[in-house]
This record gives sequence, C-alpha cells and structure tokens, in this order.
Amino acid sequence: MTPLPFYHRRTRMLKRHLPILSWLPHYNRRLCGADLLAGVIVTVMVIPQSLAYAILAGLPAEVGLYASLLPLLAYALLGTSRTLAVGPVAIVALMTGTALAKVATPGTPEYLHAALVLSLLSGLMLIAMGLLRMGFLANFLSHPVIGGFLSASGILIAASQAGHLFGIDVDAAGLLPHLAEIGRDLPQLHAPTFAIGIGTLLFLLFMRRYGSPLQQKLGVPTRLAELLTRAGPVLAVTVTTSLAWQFDLARHGVAVIGDIPRGLPPITLPQFDASLWRGLLVPAFLISVVGFVESVSMGQMLAARRRERISPNQELLGLGGANLAAAFSAGMPVTGGLSRTVINYDAGARSPMAGMFAAAGIALVTLFFTPLLYHLPIATLAATITVSILTLVDMPMIRQTWRYSRSDFSAMAVTIVLTLGEGVEAGIIGGVALSIGLFLYRTSRPHSALVGRIPGTEHFRNVVRHDTETSSHLALLRIDESLYFANARYLEDTVYDLVATHPELEHVVVICSAVNLVDASALESLDAINARLKDSGVTLHLAEVKGPVMDQLKRSDFLDAMTGRVFLSTYAAWRELANPSQ
Repeated sequence: MTPLPFYHRRTRMLKRHLPILSWLPHYNRRLCGADLLAGVIVTVMVIPQSLAYAILAGLPAEVGLYASLLPLLAYALLGTSRTLAVGPVAIVALMTGTALAKVATPGTPEYLHAALVLSLLSGLMLIAMGLLRMGFLANFLSHPVIGGFLSASGILIAASQAGHLFGIDVDAAGLLPHLAEIGRDLPQLHAPTFAIGIGTLLFLLFMRRYGSPLQQKLGVPTRLAELLTRAGPVLAVTVTTSLAWQFDLARHGVAVIGDIPRGLPPITLPQFDASLWRGLLVPAFLISVVGFVESVSMGQMLAARRRERISPNQELLGLGGANLAAAFSAGMPVTGGLSRTVINYDAGARSPMAGMFAAAGIALVTLFFTPLLYHLPIATLAATITVSILTLVDMPMIRQTWRYSRSDFSAMAVTIVLTLGEGVEAGIIGGVALSIGLFLYRTSRPHSALVGRIPGTEHFRNVVRHDTETSSHLALLRIDESLYFANARYLEDTVYDLVATHPELEHVVVICSAVNLVDASALESLDAINARLKDSGVTLHLAEVKGPVMDQLKRSDFLDAMTGRVFLSTYAAWRELANPSQ
C-alpha cells in the first residue's frame, strides 16, 4: 500500500506542475457561465487582433488564428493565472518579424517554417527556464529599459503600418529609410485605402477617448459601456468589411485579407536545420524573456485585484507549453497579451476555462466563417494595430525618469535609440548591458558616511547632515552597500584614507546595517584592512552585522583574526569605545 505522505507529496507535485488539477475539481455551473460569456466576448474581439499581429510579423493572416487555438489550451493546463489570455501580441509580433526577416524572405515557405522554429525554440527555452526556476532572469530587464523598449517599439510598429494606411508599398528597411520612402511616395497615396485607414483610425481614437463617457451619459451602465468601447475594433472591422464587399473595393485597388484557408490548423513539425536554429537562438531568447515579463506583470496585477497569486516559475512552463503548441500547429510565438487579457478580465473570466471557450470559438470561426473575412481591408487592421500600440509610447514615464535619475534615463535613451536605429534585439541587449554596467559602477563606489550620535538619543546620523556628538579617537563608518568584488578595493581605500586623515584614531567601527552580502573578494579586503589597521595601532570593529552575513563570516578565519569586536548595535559600540568625558 502506498504510504499516505508519499501520496500527498505526489499530489502536491502534480498540482504544482499541472495547475488545472487545483481548480478543475471545484469548477461549477456558476463559474462555467461566467467563463463561457468571457470566452464568447474574447473570441469576437481578438480575431481582428490575431489577424493583424500575424500580418505585422510578415506571416499569413490565418497564422494569427492558429496561434490562438492550441496555445490557449496548453496554457489552461499549465498556467497559474485565472484570467491571462495567451496569443499573438504586438511586441512579440514585431520581434518575430524582425528575427524572421534576417533568415528568410517574407511570403516564402522558408519564412513560415522559420516562424515555427522560433516558436519551438522559445517554448523550449521557457520550459527549461521554468524547470530551473529561472524566473529571476526577468529582473535584469529594468523598468527604464522595458519602458524605453516598449516606447521605441510602439514607434516602429506605427511606422510599419503607415504604408498600409496610405495604400503605399514600402520596401525600405529601418525606421528612417521607411519614413523617407513614405514621404517620397505620399503624392501617390491610394485615396480609398487612405479614407478607410484614416477613418478607422479616427473612429478608434474617438471610441478610446470618448466612447465610454458618451455611452454613460446616454444611460449605458459603466461596465457595459467600457466593454462596448473595447468592441470598437469589431465594429470597425464589420463596417469596413461590409463596405469593401458592397462596393467591391478590392477591384479598385484596396488591399484586403483575401482567402483564409477554412479548417483547423495542420499539425506541423519544425525540421532541424543547424544554421537556421543558430540564427534564431538569440531572438528566441529575447522573445521569451520579453514575453514572459509582459505576461507575468499583467498576470500578477490582475491576480492581486482578486487576492489570488501566480507562480512566475510555473508561468514559464505555461508560456513554454503555449509556444510549443504554436510550433506544432502552424502558429507563431505567443505570450500573455495586455489588451486581450484586460478584455478577458472585464468580461468576467473566473478560470482558465474561459481561454478554452475562446479557443473553441476561434476554432469555429476557422472552420466555418473565414470566407466572411475575405473583404476585410488591410488598412483597417493597420489602424487597429496603430491605435492599440499608442499606450506603449509612455511619455510621462520618460519625463519622470529624466527628472528622477539621469543614469536610468541614459539606459532608457540608449534602448530607444538602438531600438529605432538598429532593431529590437540591439535595443534590448544594449539597454540591459548599460543598466548592468551602471549598476556595477554605482555599487563599485558605494555611499559611505561618518556618523555621530544625535545628542541624548541612541540614534546615529551623518555628521555632515546633522549636529552630532563625535569622538576624536573613534570613527563610526557606515557602508551603505553590500560588499563584493566590484567595491572591495574601494572599501580599502575609504578606510585607509580615513585613518590617514585622522592620525588620532584608535578605533574604527564599520557599521554593516546596509550590508547584505560579503563575498570572497570583500572578505580578503576586510582581512587586509584588519592587518593594516593593526600595524597602524588602530583596532577594527564591526557593528549591526546581519545574521546571514555573520553566518558567512563565521565560516572563515576573519572573526578570529579581527583585532576588535562585533557589536550588536552602533550605540553599544559608542558606549564602550567613545571618550567617557563625552
């Protein structure tokens, strides 16, 4: 008979890696009704997005629909967010198109196959990161870097859609050449396409800004008004598709979606090609990390609203499974999308079953209704994309970062410039590299302060900023940073300079209240400081050493060799070492 503790451990492990086992046994009719409604709403609203983002990536429109089927089911099995909606998103679509254009020609079978390989690699990387519990890697993407990348990507996406809005064929690569070609060919814009594109753009902007307040004034309930406002793209697609069909605008030069194959996605198996896989490794990694950051940020925010929680490491597995599903079902890289997740949440989704219902709805569309999309103008999708990415260009954040931190703004600026000038990969890599470099520079020169006692208290503050009591033969030096290889030598120089400029010193107390780490290099520096001060007749002490740091120090010989003591508090050191007359 299986021991009960083993059974419980195995059950917990299964629930941890298959979160569906945690919520499915408690699923009921009430939850099913809410999820079914949310699934229907999401189905209707994300179809234009799915088509648009596939085109943004340079892929056939149906690929966007395929990427919204099996990936949703895979995430429902493995993901921990109750409301996250997985599928093609603008940023990942842009990164996908940029990566694929380097290894294949758009419109060719090789290009489509490369998209499958990219999905496969991204899925494998995400799963590997999840199994190794490497969700912390996303922390290396600082908010200024992410903000700069998203803002620059929004500009790139908007520029890439300008040609579709104006009815101009643009072949130039890069932002400036792209804009230059549009400016040169602007007199040849296609008037009907321009009317559809700009008309849709203005309508969507109007709906975004005034749609909900206007409907509320007319007596529509607030929640319904917001939902109808978000349905603006669906109305735009319906109206422009009807007009294009009624007046046969395709015969008059208006680009339309055209034939979309009817039926479920085929089963695909990406073939191994060493050179192709090598060329897509870095883009796949960047897509994985950026997609994970966007997804887990949205998931955590919405989970907090309902007092739920998600597991970042399990989210890596969920997103990895979704991308593998895309790779084997003729899809493209996917992640948790901002707009579709908000729609899912506002529609009342209570569990991942809403995603399954949405997948079923999209499957019905691909089986029976794709002919209705034949006359959908490309300009309508371009306007939909342009409006949806306007929120990515975050000018308030850029201004705030400039005011708050010039160094963080420099990382943001480098990310923006590199993304616009050299592409999304260069932007992310450059921004992350500069952020890490700036961090190493700042922490290599940690802030330190000589502190003194606030009269009549047990508090100690910087002698430069406050009126304090000090002792000529005692120096209380507070180090406001963890000690590691980058600042170990700086610590030595700081202490030696202090002793050299205060020849009357007999005791130096290093206050470690802000020190969370002492690595091997810093330990060697502490040994050197202790030996040098001993030769100078000065005693070295430590104060306010945190427990984990003390545990580390006890595993070395430093405490035995140290000439002074470790004090529990700065006040204890002051009381024992300060001049009694003071």
